[in-house]
Amino acid sequence: MSLERQKIEEISDFKKEKLAQNNQSENPGVSIIIPAYNYAHYLPFAIDSSLNQTYSPVEIIIIDDGSTDNTAEVVAGYGEKVRYIYQKNAGLSAARNTGIREAKFDYLVFLDADDELEPNMVESAMKRFAELPPDFAIVACLSKYIDSKGNLIKQKDFYYYLCGEISASDILLMTRFAPSSVVVKKSAFDACGCFDTSLRSSEDRDMWIRIAQKFKIYLSPEALVKIRKHSSNMSSNASRMKENMARVICKAWNSKIVPFYKFWTWLQILSIHRFQVSLIYLGIGENTNAIRELSLSFLFWPFPFLKRQIGIKVPFIRLRSLGRAIFCNK
Repeated sequence: MSLERQKIEEISDFKKEKLAQNNQSENPGVSIIIPAYNYAHYLPFAIDSSLNQTYSPVEIIIIDDGSTDNTAEVVAGYGEKVRYIYQKNAGLSAARNTGIREAKFDYLVFLDADDELEPNMVESAMKRFAELPPDFAIVACLSKYIDSKGNLIKQKDFYYYLCGEISASDILLMTRFAPSSVVVKKSAFDACGCFDTSLRSSEDRDMWIRIAQKFKIYLSPEALVKIRKHSSNMSSNASRMKENMARVICKAWNSKIVPFYKFWTWLQILSIHRFQVSLIYLGIGENTNAIRELSLSFLFWPFPFLKRQIGIKVPFIRLRSLGRAIFCNK
């Protein structure tokens, strides 16, 4: 190869590298916020999945919500790859709100400390944002479940997922996506406020309902988040979940998301609420409470639900759940 030809190729390679850097710098930045409270044993999986994102630029912020385990030590092992912020224990909503204030980028991900992102989760969402009109503030995706050791949990095939544009009333009927599955514009919190710190669960559902009142939400059919199911999940506390889900519905009622005169819609909302609570009780073996909640579900709405509403293909799934609660030992 001639010296002149070699120089031309070197210049060409340099231009390609600079072009790649410029394209990267033109990408909107994404801040991945990981609230952590005594989850040091799961936290490395969440951090590693964030570091392995195919999209850039990304910053990773760990909000230590007053942990008493070795969370700080775990985070220190990552050095400058992550930002560490400690605060006195104030709850999940407060930790997320701290992350919102501290984030330097305009797009945010709220990754629970026991969950994991697929490598292309952020890239997929940002591509979708580029395709959607600017009034879309959230792009979410579906999720899959893993156990405490990271093994995939087989999901039942009777669930149907409502994908595409999601309305506030859709989320009011039932939660459509996990908090770890969301990429949201930071500006949405300027317009709608931050997470409600008085809620000890279902705070994400409340937040997405409020955002959906002013902006649009898109749910992608890709399952790009792994939700870890274990005995310490907040969703395992049935009484707390029941109380806070009811408070979210009351807030929506006061906000008139669905007009009062559409009483049949509110009956279905209350019925689905009781049905979801019954499933939580079933999951922890409290069958008597599950039967009570299922009975109330039928009382509010004895008719079948549309697939779009409850997301279940089996027409008599509540009867099936009731039979399980009555005749099964767990």
